[in-house]
Amino acid sequence: MSRLPKDLQHTIEFFEKLPGIGPKTAKRLGFYLLRLPQADLEEASKHLSTLKNSTKFCARCFNLTEQEICYICEDRNRDSSTIAVVEDVLALLSLEAGNHYSGVYHVLHGRIDPLNYISPDDINIAPLLSRVKKEGDNLKEIVLATNPDTEGEATAMYIRERLDEVKNGSAFSITRLAYGLPIGADLEYADYMTLKRSFEGRKAF
Repeated sequence: MSRLPKDLQHTIEFFEKLPGIGPKTAKRLGFYLLRLPQADLEEASKHLSTLKNSTKFCARCFNLTEQEICYICEDRNRDSSTIAVVEDVLALLSLEAGNHYSGVYHVLHGRIDPLNYISPDDINIAPLLSRVKKEGDNLKEIVLATNPDTEGEATAMYIRERLDEVKNGSAFSITRLAYGLPIGADLEYADYMTLKRSFEGRKAF
């Protein structure tokens, strides 16, 4: 096998480090970049080189932003009395894509995961509690929108307990996203917990 040029080889090796990218896909991406116009490569290189410096966390909700406060927190049309607590920015983007949520967010940037040595102190739970203490009288609802898996459930339960401690007479409700069988699912392949939650969340038809 012939040896690839050094820069191309380094580029391929970089792509292999990315999540979900295997050796074959990394090679295809490397050769694809070779076919791009030089101007496009230089433009991409400029954005990559400034990515870390130009991106920061929103001072209020920890969404990614270029400013002190993100565009969602600054939007006066959003319902600031409802806060959805999500694990990461990708979850926030998923909720935003559907245009069915008009409240604001709090991004944890992780979840409680003892097996990987991630404790409550390693994610943005303390800032959430401080925010609730400050805004409590104006809050109507906090939606615990962590993922419906073991770690997400543990994180939601922990946050629920801590919110009860700092509620201090505030009337806001604490809710959890409903989940169960997805549209088009086959009961035969559903796991025990999915079926259990589906029965618990059933409603009149």
